[in-house]
Amino acid sequence: MKNMKNMKNQLLGVILGLVVIVVILVVTTVLKKNVKENETNKPNEVDKVEEVKEVSKYNIIDTTSKSRPFAIIINNYPAAMKAQTGLNDAYMIYEFPIEGGYSRSLALFKDKNTSQIGTVRSVRQYHPYYAIEHDAILVHWGANHPGYDTISSLRINNIDELSNSGPFFRKNPYNLATEHTGYTSLSKLKKYVESKKIRSKTDTLPPLNYSTENIDLSSIKDSKKAKTIELNYSNSYKLKYTYNNETKRYERYYNGKKHDDYISGNVFDTKNIIIAFVKIGKVKDYKDAAGTNYLDMTVTGSGNGYYITNGYAKKITWSKKSKTEKTIYKYDDGTEISVNDGNTYVNFFNKSKSIKIK
Repeated sequence: MKNMKNMKNQLLGVILGLVVIVVILVVTTVLKKNVKENETNKPNEVDKVEEVKEVSKYNIIDTTSKSRPFAIIINNYPAAMKAQTGLNDAYMIYEFPIEGGYSRSLALFKDKNTSQIGTVRSVRQYHPYYAIEHDAILVHWGANHPGYDTISSLRINNIDELSNSGPFFRKNPYNLATEHTGYTSLSKLKKYVESKKIRSKTDTLPPLNYSTENIDLSSIKDSKKAKTIELNYSNSYKLKYTYNNETKRYERYYNGKKHDDYISGNVFDTKNIIIAFVKIGKVKDYKDAAGTNYLDMTVTGSGNGYYITNGYAKKITWSKKSKTEKTIYKYDDGTEISVNDGNTYVNFFNKSKSIKIK
């Protein structure tokens, strides 16, 4: 009996030992599995660092974007200005004097999808030198002889309706003469650029410095109030900007009429105005269809002007070392100006004439 009891105790001990071994094996297996799963799910060093995409801090233009702007020549013949559209989508517009006492604009568009822009007109020889400051693709409906010479010498990418009519169309809402009825759209221009394999990327930054903080010229010495600005290019074309206290923007008028977009009905307005006084002369070698010499504008050198925003104006200087370099605008103490985050009109004006700021 005693031997039987000892055998049972020994058997029980063996069984308990086996149970312990099994438990240890199970626990070890589970632990190893959990460790492996944790290692599999554990992010590696690359995953730990979240990808941070740079975001432009400006509303008017995405300075992180690599897309090339379009620089579109805009018709400012007074009879046709009521047919203009799409200009409020431009981040910058240059306005130049041309023959007959009128003006013509160069409107810069970037990362927009404006469906109708116009009316589009021909290039003058000084327009491309400002398109090139943005590394922009020049868009126009023809050019004068010196204008074509400039395009050729600069080898600037350009889309001309007279030779590449695909991106252009005509529309005549006011029974205007045919030369005042040309339009384009950014979607058409982008498709054309893609189809012709024109370079569509750039590393060139816009020529102006934008500020995220409000620029208050009233706190700067020698600034003056600027509620209205009058620039009479001639008796036939009188331009005026009027400050809107509610929107804190300048609304455009021409020949006493509010300058409205013919599609949206919204007034063309701007946050910033730069006036640059320049020397105006004549091109000796070429004449227009009427037999008069083409007007010319001195592009390089330096001159005086104004920066205007938020109801105040401050005298500035401008300088452009060469025709292909950027224009630099400075206060009289030599500090380069920054402009408020918003669109900008740059009005080139004959330095022999005066303007009114009040």
